[in-house]
Amino acid sequence: MAKTIYVLNGPNLNLLGTREPDIYGHHTLADVEKLCRDTAARFGLTAECRQTNREGELVDFIHEARDKKVAGIVINAGAYSHTSIAIHDALVGVQIPAVEVHVSNVYARERFRHQSFIAKAAFATLSGFGIEGYGLAITGLASKIGAAAKS
Repeated sequence: MAKTIYVLNGPNLNLLGTREPDIYGHHTLADVEKLCRDTAARFGLTAECRQTNREGELVDFIHEARDKKVAGIVINAGAYSHTSIAIHDALVGVQIPAVEVHVSNVYARERFRHQSFIAKAAFATLSGFGIEGYGLAITGLASKIGAAAKS
């Protein structure tokens, strides 16, 4: 049976494809989710994708990941990356390998985006690769948990 990973997307990521396409591109959240499912499948993993605009719901998803014995988490907490100690604490508390992803290069943007509480709880962070960052994150996560690519 395939191991499950959670791909968690935070506020405003439901607007991908229409929100500031000069920064975030033209790919939609549906495109991200397909990329994640396809990439995970290459490693015998199943990607369960979720999006919410609410901080507490992201925390609940992270807690649920522990209860369901999820193998790993890929998270783009959006603006909550820069503000949420609660999401940081949830990731630390569940002790599940996590990778932080950002579609844009947050370090080339406004100064307030240069701080990430999520990065401090993740084993890796990817920023600026567009939606391809999700595929890279899943590939790195697969390596971290010992899931080899299927031929």
